[in-house]
Amino acid sequence: MDNYTMFGVFNRKFKVKVAEPPEEVKEAFARFTESSSGTPHMTPEQLLRFLVEFQGEEGCTGADAERIVHEVINRHHQFTKYARHGLTVDDFFHYLFLDDLNGPIKTEVHHDMTAPLQHYFIYTGHNSYLTGNQLSSDCSDTPIITALERRVRGIELDLWPNSSKNDILVLHGRTLTTPVPLIRCFKSIKQHAFVKSPYPVIITLEDHLTPDLQAKVAEMVTETFGEMLFYPQSECLEEFPSPESLKYRIILSTKPPKEYLGSKQLRDEKNASTTEKVLSDEEAEQDDSDQDVEENDGCNQKQCRPGVPEYKRLIAIHAGKPKNGLREALKAGIDKVKRISLSEKALQRAAESYGTDLVRFTQKNILRIYPKGTRITSSNFKPLMAWMHGAQMVAFNMQGYGKSLSLMQGMFRSNGECGYVKKPDFLMTKGPNNEVFDPRVKLPVKKTLKVKVYMGDGWRRDFKQTHFDKYSPPDFYTKVYILGVPTDAAKKKTKIIEDNWAPVWDEEFIFPLTVPELALLRIEVREYDTSEKDDFGGQTYLPVSELRPGIRAVRLYDEKGVKLKSVKLLMRFQFV
Repeated sequence: MDNYTMFGVFNRKFKVKVAEPPEEVKEAFARFTESSSGTPHMTPEQLLRFLVEFQGEEGCTGADAERIVHEVINRHHQFTKYARHGLTVDDFFHYLFLDDLNGPIKTEVHHDMTAPLQHYFIYTGHNSYLTGNQLSSDCSDTPIITALERRVRGIELDLWPNSSKNDILVLHGRTLTTPVPLIRCFKSIKQHAFVKSPYPVIITLEDHLTPDLQAKVAEMVTETFGEMLFYPQSECLEEFPSPESLKYRIILSTKPPKEYLGSKQLRDEKNASTTEKVLSDEEAEQDDSDQDVEENDGCNQKQCRPGVPEYKRLIAIHAGKPKNGLREALKAGIDKVKRISLSEKALQRAAESYGTDLVRFTQKNILRIYPKGTRITSSNFKPLMAWMHGAQMVAFNMQGYGKSLSLMQGMFRSNGECGYVKKPDFLMTKGPNNEVFDPRVKLPVKKTLKVKVYMGDGWRRDFKQTHFDKYSPPDFYTKVYILGVPTDAAKKKTKIIEDNWAPVWDEEFIFPLTVPELALLRIEVREYDTSEKDDFGGQTYLPVSELRPGIRAVRLYDEKGVKLKSVKLLMRFQFV
């Protein structure tokens, strides 16, 4: 019994309800054990039939089923002797609720990793060295280490001279952020880059250095990374290599030094032009340090000399400047690949005016999108528009939390959480008349997703008895969202189950999808409160294209993206 005291006087008692198998679980167990002469145990052979026929795991083998039965019995009967080599209905239910054995998405790398880099969405950070806000927080290698251990593959460093002009610091320029030495960042990247993922780490450098300091950067890079560093043998890449060929390699991306020469003149010419609104508006933003429009800090016209060759040759991904306007740069015939960066606002304007040019550009080149300068609290934007237009590097502030960052984390749970997600084929192909995918065109329904929410459990183990309600057990409900192209967006909600730590909803929702490849399923549990805002009970974001059909255990995360120890939902996914 759960005891709750009201006003220090009245004692309320609630019976603790133990989680039981839903009817559909019992029916599935009975269906696949019906040929066992009345014995209520599921053999490994019968479990294999269930996995293949009901769960859609066509590649599953008898050895896999044997391993699962052995593992479930060991866990479920660890304190008792158990001689049978089969699962009871309770064992079967226990198995279905184990997210490490029966999770909703695959946990291994399964995408083709041999295509060129531009074929992938790349898990990318923005101002990766900041510990907090964009104006006054400390700069450190700690958030870089944290990002790498979360499998982020794109790290951004802003390089500035120290006060003596003889060394390089990493900081957010023209702010009160405290600097960190560049060499410390490099050493931490080397140590942690491939702890969780073997696929390449791209370091984007925002360079505000003199040629002498650029030469020093080149020396630091070669001494620190050695053979880990990938750079082209020729001056510039004609085609990007694949993530598979770049395993355990470090890649530098920045603007080649020679393009710093005359940058003031080029900027003046650009400001004089009124033909490209996207770029003129971009220049007006507060934080233009991410733009591929270089400044003269530490390297004015009189000081500059032709680019430092030892620095330039180490740059594998060249950042290019749209000299004649963004649209012309996107349209131009390109014989060498490059990267262009746009702010979220510039992306939105470009998408409204010539979205298909963005898609076409990203079929050969890399497009990086970064937060607008007014996001001083290190918040983030919604990444879906960038993905819809093929942008590979959607740069996010990783040091905070929020719905946008949770959505980003959900996307990169794809493909074994390796930090690279293969873009849908339709973003990389052209039609017979050279047409490309147009995000503005409404498409017919391609697939329908059925989502059933059976029940939830684990809150009693992860939260105090009075965390949700001081006077009674919690009243949980579940919200299910589809996030993707605008046509596919949807929101559903279960009924509220009162006074129950292990709620059973047993409700099904149907979502028609026109672009399932870019859809994410958001699942959130809330605790109903009559007088205040409903309490948060856990959430997750799952890529629809990665969902495994069948009955699955779905582990939930807290608001900061940390996995809760025990809280899980039992759900079923079907594609029709």
